[in-house]
Amino acid sequence: MTHGKPRPLIAGNWKMNGLRADGVALAEAIRAGSEGLTAELLVCPPATLIALAADALGHGGVALGGQDCHPAPNGAHTGDVSAAMLADLGCRYVILGHSERRVDHGETDELVRSKAAAALAAGLVPIICLGETEAERDRGEALAVVSRQLAGSLPAGASGAGTVIAYEPVWAIGTGRTPSAADVEGVHGHLRAELARRFADAASFRLLYGGSVKPGNAREILALRDVDGALIGGASLKAADFLAIARACP
Repeated sequence: MTHGKPRPLIAGNWKMNGLRADGVALAEAIRAGSEGLTAELLVCPPATLIALAADALGHGGVALGGQDCHPAPNGAHTGDVSAAMLADLGCRYVILGHSERRVDHGETDELVRSKAAAALAAGLVPIICLGETEAERDRGEALAVVSRQLAGSLPAGASGAGTVIAYEPVWAIGTGRTPSAADVEGVHGHLRAELARRFADAASFRLLYGGSVKPGNAREILALRDVDGALIGGASLKAADFLAIARACP
């Protein structure tokens, strides 16, 4: 680790992928290859696979997370999963406010903030996702958009030790396109400065980059100032690629 960075986090978002055999095989392969890494590894399977992944990962060094949670601890919310339920399955993290949730389900910053508060109350670490669309970037609004999302989505009880921020430009997710290194560094530096205005421990928040991270570009991205890991989509579904990205951490 360099520049006094927190320990890098390499998080795999499996999204809506995997049946039982796939999930168990992938979790076992990641566990088998996880020894001796600088980074902390995290896998976030769909809800149907969390318990199976927990068994496959055992008590090794690979953490487990969910992909969403409801703001309420329990109740009449058909089809939803609470933060306490995730924690009960062995999860330590939960992804919140991913652009696919914001678009597909109309999630607002306010809703993401309430989910993050619920995650913290249940002892989970929320991974709060931010990112601009291609149109917003073309209009020069990228920093304004992520500033607004950060301000609106981060609960007052957040802390560097217990909260992760993931910058995922919407136009880079699953497209094979990535921003330039200077663009990533610029946004992450801006987010760090915004955090410093609210939190005394801003330097200890882990800021992840996400959006078409692959073994071939991971080393350059992970070496950037204020990049403390990555949130991986498609490449997290192949253990060899996911582990190669983790090995690229400085």
